[in-house]
Amino acid sequence: MAEPAFTEERARAVLGAAVPDLRYEGVTARLLALGENAVFAVDRRDRPNLVVRISRDADDAAWDRVGRELRVAEWLAAEGLPTVRRSLYSADQPLPFYGHLVTYWEQLPPPVRPAGPRELAALLQMVHALPAPPFALPRRDLLGGVERWLRRAGDAIDPADAAYLRARRDDFAAAAAELTGCLPPGPIHGDALPRNVHAGPDGPVLVDLETFSSDLREHDLVVMALSLDRYGLDRAAYDDFTAAYGWDVREWDGCAVLRGARETASCAWVAQHAPGNPAALAEFRRRVASLREGDPTVRWYPF
Repeated sequence: MAEPAFTEERARAVLGAAVPDLRYEGVTARLLALGENAVFAVDRRDRPNLVVRISRDADDAAWDRVGRELRVAEWLAAEGLPTVRRSLYSADQPLPFYGHLVTYWEQLPPPVRPAGPRELAALLQMVHALPAPPFALPRRDLLGGVERWLRRAGDAIDPADAAYLRARRDDFAAAAAELTGCLPPGPIHGDALPRNVHAGPDGPVLVDLETFSSDLREHDLVVMALSLDRYGLDRAAYDDFTAAYGWDVREWDGCAVLRGARETASCAWVAQHAPGNPAALAEFRRRVASLREGDPTVRWYPF
């Protein structure tokens, strides 16, 4: 059976406990995202606004992941990188509420435009120039969530598809472990997409620090290559990205391995939304079919 759905209604119940200010007139909460986390913008009259992130789980892995994100934010601030900052709304973070973990962040000013590939590339150059932080960063466990996402999907998906993805995960995990990159390894963002850049009035800001890792820098670059191949990214936009960064990861012979690993993870990620969501189930089936058929040209759609 699938795990209980992580819905907006559930997330708002957690938010109400985590932000008592919501009981006051003039305080509102806007849902910004509902995926691995629920993310709300809390607007408070006459007080600093907040962004509140609520995790799906509060198991040991979630505690590690969320705690590391907070440490990464403090480290990047000390290094002078333009990134999202944790809020002082609560001195103790993360906080558990109803089986979920909550963190508080400063709300950024409204974007002046959508972030572009050149802005992403510039921020990645800054990240990739960083030395190791004063705490341990894990390797980029790109495939580590596959089992969790398939478990959440439960019997909403075909067991044969789940078995196929598990086998594919194992194969690509083994292959990725043998890779040697062209670039020096070190700190990476881990989910380097323009959607994780906020183009504010003072310049681009890097957000969503949950997947920060220490690994092959190529992990950050293959994301845009997959966007070109699968998600309809314009070729000119991709060329802008590689020109701004200074290198095209597709020139590296390990690119296909990281691309295949990320495809596997992205397919399993959609599976967790399949229970009760026909659009997610249809997208999951499209992705699995294209992988089974070995067709890299089938268009995938963001979910």
